[in-house]
Amino acid sequence: MADQPKVTEKEARAVAEEARESGWNQPSFAKELYLGRFRLDLVHPHPRPTPEAAAKATKFLTDLRAYCETLDGAVIEREARIPDEYVKGLAELGCFGVKIPEEYGGLGLTQVAYNQALMLVGSVHSTLGVLLSAHQSIGVPEPLKLAGTPEQKAKFLPRCAKGAVTAFLLTEPDVGSDPARLATSATPTEDGEAYELNGVKLWTTNGVVAELVVVMARVPKSEGHRGGVTAFIVEADSPGLTVERRNQFMGLRGIENGVTRFHNVRVPKENVVGGEGKGLKIALATLNTGRLSIPALCAGAGKWCLKIAREWSAERVQWGKPLAEHGAVASKISFIAATTYALEAVLDLSAHMSDEGRNDIRIEAALAKLWASEMSCLIADELMQIRGGRGYETAESLAARGERAVPVEQMVRDLRINRIFEGSSEIMHLLIAREAVDAHLSAAGALADADADVKSKAKAAAKASGFYAKWLPQLVSGKGQVPTSFREFGPLANHLRYVERTARKLARSTFYGMARWQAGLEKRQGFLGRVVDIGAELFAMSASCVRAEMQRSDDPSRGAAAYELAEAFCQQSRLRVEKLFDALWDNTDDLDFRLTADVLKGRHTWLEEGVLDLSEGTGPWIAHWEEGASTEENLSRRYIPPTK
Repeated sequence: MADQPKVTEKEARAVAEEARESGWNQPSFAKELYLGRFRLDLVHPHPRPTPEAAAKATKFLTDLRAYCETLDGAVIEREARIPDEYVKGLAELGCFGVKIPEEYGGLGLTQVAYNQALMLVGSVHSTLGVLLSAHQSIGVPEPLKLAGTPEQKAKFLPRCAKGAVTAFLLTEPDVGSDPARLATSATPTEDGEAYELNGVKLWTTNGVVAELVVVMARVPKSEGHRGGVTAFIVEADSPGLTVERRNQFMGLRGIENGVTRFHNVRVPKENVVGGEGKGLKIALATLNTGRLSIPALCAGAGKWCLKIAREWSAERVQWGKPLAEHGAVASKISFIAATTYALEAVLDLSAHMSDEGRNDIRIEAALAKLWASEMSCLIADELMQIRGGRGYETAESLAARGERAVPVEQMVRDLRINRIFEGSSEIMHLLIAREAVDAHLSAAGALADADADVKSKAKAAAKASGFYAKWLPQLVSGKGQVPTSFREFGPLANHLRYVERTARKLARSTFYGMARWQAGLEKRQGFLGRVVDIGAELFAMSASCVRAEMQRSDDPSRGAAAYELAEAFCQQSRLRVEKLFDALWDNTDDLDFRLTADVLKGRHTWLEEGVLDLSEGTGPWIAHWEEGASTEENLSRRYIPPTK
């Protein structure tokens, strides 16, 4: 690889640590939850939009729904492209500027309205949702909103709102979630007026059709230059910028995802966002809210799956009665319905908190992304099982033989990427765990540092004892043990008391893990992952109860139905939580690690005998690349005429 930095594990962690927002200037419901403090006051009463915001959203969503009803998702699936006229129509409605302020030509709507728009367009075809979310959740608009100058906003946001598609370019052929090894360079020019970008970016969602891109590149440290990973806004038609490939995937068949090469691409210094060395911090801040696009698409998928499951299970008769009347199928439908309710509850609560701006939602957004991506895959898989052979059959094949074209297998394929997009589930576990144990790491100091000497550890132990002397007694008892607590929630009060008790139990378990493994805790990824998953379930239970109570106060009839859904979800969630607690201490983590080491040493290669691997000889595991001019045809194209 071209000039790729060689970094140690410790150096890589240091870069990631520097990029994260270390302070907590605003309260966080989820952070408090992991510390054993159930701050219901931070989410109840459920936040609501202003009447003006709600009215604007309703008008836009009504128009958007009418337009979406004219689109055919089967065309996108068949041709593996979004027709230009579809995108033009979305642009004319303002879909590329939903969250862009009106002063810059956008609609100025809320995160809640934006999520509802994603659910709607995603129900036509998943790729439409990805197009809009890659543009507005992580593309040019969000970084500019967070760190752009007034001049940058005035120059670029009106173009974005008109439909200039944007993309976010971070990943490289050999760099994913480890930005310390980023190789794309941005060298200051001699005149000091610009930078020259050189490198290759992989999996550039929207990159093939983008007019503007946000590029993360490393500026070398030199006199007058702080250096470090920096965010640049780059015109996609810049000389030296070439889209070399359009990648193809298991799902999302209309996605415009490619490989982009930069060769001496000149970018004016005015296009640096946030300053040199601030790129990773901006990227993480962008994702704090940007990640909510995935749970929006997942919640929309859950709604569609529930509709298909309900209609099919009432129509299909087996052994003299409809499928839904068989217990094995009924349990699946119950899971789909209850979990879909919780998916929307988590999404709405997180989005409303984002709009309000009075809470730090970095953990909530990450939990929403992690939990929604995992649960929606389970929902789609259960729907496929309910549909049987018809679930595995393509919609095109179903239609060809005269049956309703229900694309269940497409839904399964399209949803699967969400467990990888914008931070894989494994990375999300580590990211959330780092935030969840932040207070412990701050208190433990050198105790959590494997390289600290004995004297430093002794000093840290004294400091930690003071923190835990105050904190641990708070975990002994709480409202969860008082039968009358949360009684305004009626039958759901029992579940909120459970959340309060379990949050304290989770905090104690985290402390036991810290005491047992100290600096080794960060390597106990199985333990930390289960801690995170328990918190995710508690967050989802809280969101479901709070939303059901809000709906009951608005409409007693719908509220009663919402209470039933929340009750079912909480009961199902509690079973998962108890299993996770058991697995904290009773698991095969150590055995798995030892067996994996033996597998990698080749001890079990005999187990691989008897099959063929037809991928052998087709290429290296990771494609090699060198800096230089592209030798490929430029595949870049536009949906609509350039906005410049």
